[in-house]
Amino acid sequence: MTDGTPEMLKFECPRCHRETSARFYGPCEECREELIATLGGEARDVEVAEYEPKMNVTPNQVATKD
Repeated sequence: MTDGTPEMLKFECPRCHRETSARFYGPCEECREELIATLGGEARDVEVAEYEPKMNVTPNQVATKD
C-alpha cells in the first residue's frame, strides 16, 4: 500500500537511450524540453465545416409513408 505518492518507473529513454525515472513511460525530461522547443506550437482554434448529410441516399418506404 502506498502513501499517496506516485511510484517512479525506471526505464531507458526511447529517444536518447539514457537511464531515467518518471511516473509514466516516455521521453526523459531533457528530450521532452527539446521536443517542445522544436515541435511545439501555439494552440489555435480550427474551424470545422458543419455536417451535411449525403443526398444520394433514398429514404425507405416506411419513412416516406403518409
